[in-house]
Amino acid sequence: MRHSSLSDFLGVAQTQLSPKGPFALVFIEDDTEVESTISHVQKLGFREVLAFASGHLLPKPRDGLHLIETDIHEQDAFARITTEVIKLFPGVWMHYCFNAEFLYFPFCESRNVRELIAFNLEERRHTVMTYVVDLYSKDLGKHPNAVCMEDAYLDKSGYYALARFSEDGHALERQLDFFGGLRWRFEEHIPWTRRRIDRVGLFQAAKGLELLGDHTFNEPEYNTYSCPWHHNISGTICSFRTAKALVSNPGSMYEIPHFWWKNSAKFEWNSNQLLELGLMEPGQWF
Repeated sequence: MRHSSLSDFLGVAQTQLSPKGPFALVFIEDDTEVESTISHVQKLGFREVLAFASGHLLPKPRDGLHLIETDIHEQDAFARITTEVIKLFPGVWMHYCFNAEFLYFPFCESRNVRELIAFNLEERRHTVMTYVVDLYSKDLGKHPNAVCMEDAYLDKSGYYALARFSEDGHALERQLDFFGGLRWRFEEHIPWTRRRIDRVGLFQAAKGLELLGDHTFNEPEYNTYSCPWHHNISGTICSFRTAKALVSNPGSMYEIPHFWWKNSAKFEWNSNQLLELGLMEPGQWF
């Protein structure tokens, strides 16, 4: 189903989408790996995929895919659109990402996202914290946009967290700011407000819930990485987005000959590698 505008989609969404979910919201910024991104979330088990993009970037129709023509390049458009979908579907689980980003969670090769959600609800959790792991091509000469699925690399170390503080200077309970990857190694080209890699990549919509432009929610508990009594399952969003930006922005494209360094490792496109590197954890799920 294709919709000519965001308002057109929002007006009929409740009659066209399954109220059970889960939904995957894909924000398409360019023509890079659009089909593979959509195929990935469908393979994970999302019942409905909502693709938001300018008209010429929208992919071909397929079952379970809703195409919404809209401008996603306005500031914080992804947050505003996600919040509008939340308002229509309280109780539904959702994941949001951009094209050339791929959600991974423990054992995702043999367990689908609906099983993950069921487990998380048993843990009395309404979110799954995810960390954006930057992907990049080793050879920018062959792949000038830094994207190659067959030649994707990631950083196997260099990740860290700092305390997150409230406006009055108090450390927030079970909230941390996470850093690493290309945003850390090339931080001189990244504004401070965009260097964090933590993202609440999977969450249950709720009445009054709002996604903010910094990838946090207006509900503090949604921004926590675990519950008070034990560690919880977490995931990763393996993403070419930062690499694409660094090789295309005028301020950085001529300053970066390559992304390769001694701690680069070829991405194996499986959850086991991410678990072994400590980039996500299974919590109590075995």
